[in-house]
Parts: sequence; structure tokens; C-alpha cells
Amino acid sequence: QVQLVESGGGLVQAGDSLRLSCAASGGTRNYRMGWFRQAPGKEREFVAAFGWNNINTYYADSLKGRFTISRDNGEGTVYLQMNSLKPDDSAVYYCAARAGTGLYYDHTSYEHWGQGTQVTVSS
Repeated sequence: QVQLVESGGGLVQAGDSLRLSCAASGGTRNYRMGWFRQAPGKEREFVAAFGWNNINTYYADSLKGRFTISRDNGEGTVYLQMNSLKPDDSAVYYCAARAGTGLYYDHTSYEHWGQGTQVTVSS
């Protein structure tokens, strides 16, 4: 049974950095992993993901250069390093896993989701 558990969220000031972690278990080694976020009153938004080969990485255009997705295959953990945070980055951040080769930026491609971790950036 696939389980995803996010951690690392919190309250920070604009310009600070945070690193989110997603502990994956239940046989996710070959899954393609991604991060999404959802702010109050807004739709779930793509943040970053690994491509079909689990090597290439992709980012939302507005986040390129500030966010970095990575993984520790030995530990089964996926990370999201977030730098130069802005108040607009405030949201619940979700880790997700997809078994197929669906669109990496489409949340409907992902079969498994974590419970989310809150990130709040104050100005």
C-alpha cells in the first residue's frame, strides 16, 4: 500500500527558504513523483515533478529557478527545496505519485497523494 507523508512546512518570512520532504513507502521506487500546491479558494496547482524516466525534472514556469525537486532513492524520500519564498507561495503543498506515463503537470495523472503540509510566507 502506497503511503506518502509530507513534512517540513511552516511559517516563514518572505525571502526565506524551506525544504519539504515526502516520505514514500509501499513500493514507490518506480513511481513518478510530483509536488502540487493549493491555496484557499484556488485550484490545485502544479509545482514540480519528475518525468517519465524519473530523471528529468519539470517545474511550473513561475517557479523555475527558485524551487528544486530531488529524491533520495535509498530512503524513498522526495524533496522540494524552496528558496526566495514569497507570500504568493503560501499554500498547502502535496506530494503525489503516479504509476503511469500521464501528464506530469496534470493532477489527475496521480493515483496517490499525501495529506499535505502547510507553508505560510509572511510579508
